Amino acid sequence: MTETTPRLQPLKELALLFLRLGITAFGGPAAHIAMMEDEVVRRRQWLTRDEFLDLLGATNLIPGPNSTEMAIHLGRCRAGWMGLLVAGASFILPAAIIVTGIAWAYVRYGKLPEAQGILYGMKPVIVAIVVQALWRLGGTALKSRLLVFLAAVAAALNLAGVNELIVLFGIGILPAVIHGMGLKRKSLPTRLQLFLWAGPAVPLTTAVSTAGVTVPFSLWGLFLFFLKVGSVLFGSGYVLLAFLRSDLVERWRWLTESQLLDAIAVGQFTPGPVFTTATFIGYILGGPIAAAVATIGIFLPAFLFVAMSGPLIPKLRSSPVAGAFLDGVNVASLALMAVVTLQLGAAALVDWFTALLGAVSALLLFRFHINSAWLVLGGGIGGFLWLKV
Repeated sequence: MTETTPRLQPLKELALLFLRLGITAFGGPAAHIAMMEDEVVRRRQWLTRDEFLDLLGATNLIPGPNSTEMAIHLGRCRAGWMGLLVAGASFILPAAIIVTGIAWAYVRYGKLPEAQGILYGMKPVIVAIVVQALWRLGGTALKSRLLVFLAAVAAALNLAGVNELIVLFGIGILPAVIHGMGLKRKSLPTRLQLFLWAGPAVPLTTAVSTAGVTVPFSLWGLFLFFLKVGSVLFGSGYVLLAFLRSDLVERWRWLTESQLLDAIAVGQFTPGPVFTTATFIGYILGGPIAAAVATIGIFLPAFLFVAMSGPLIPKLRSSPVAGAFLDGVNVASLALMAVVTLQLGAAALVDWFTALLGAVSALLLFRFHINSAWLVLGGGIGGFLWLKV
């Protein structure tokens, strides 16, 4: 055994884990995060649930794809800066390759492949996976009656349509203010203040182009556009749709409405990060090179944001007031996950077969601790076969 082997082992573990998750993690960010929690907290015990929750809360405070940023955070915690790169790239790469293949078929044949049966069977399993993660993380995060109350308020606000970022910061500030009453006021480090307060201001400073004419396509323009999207985007895939439609369809006329909707659909039904929608768009605009340029552009800010914010998380936790803020953000993050799960459940449990599939999946997860990746694959196969019968 060489001297470098022990140092490379964590990187190999990260690469294998996140490559597998990149292939099997269907269902959007909430499902991806649930699968990560199962792997790194329960199975491998790389982190405690408290540490995982802190990373989840911090991830929700910065723009970009949440599940990809969680992968990057976990890589940094496990193996330093190289781990940051390896985990993030390994999670993104399988999805980018799969989407590139779909884009090739789309350009060649003019339509998307059928995936109805696979998604039909996967969705109930994904609901069970997220419910299990919420159960475990909620037991750790809901440490007081105040936090239970705030979680309920956060869920109610999100169901009422209040912006996710407003919910996160509003719920985070309340326990911080309560905790800070009567304490001697201490200023936080400048970088910590920047992390807490500059983050939500970023989308407000996004430049708005007034050009209403067709802009010639270029790789550089494509890269800068997706770099901007990755740098300022908070929220769900519907927010991503609004960003893409505004510039690519209405302003620059690089895409048609139909192509944009197909791109969003591909990001939704393929595994891994939803932001691989950019990969699909890049390919249909300029082939494999443009697909790579768009992918790098939209995901690059996630690596930079995690690199800047990751070292601040221990400082947040070590400050009583900032720690209370993070506790509030954590329960708000779980509340947002719970709302997504309710919405996903309404769309997934549509008949007796999907209800049975969800119940069996929950039993296997809670009672027998079956690996969630195998359940997702099994559900997809079961749904495909059921609709074929």
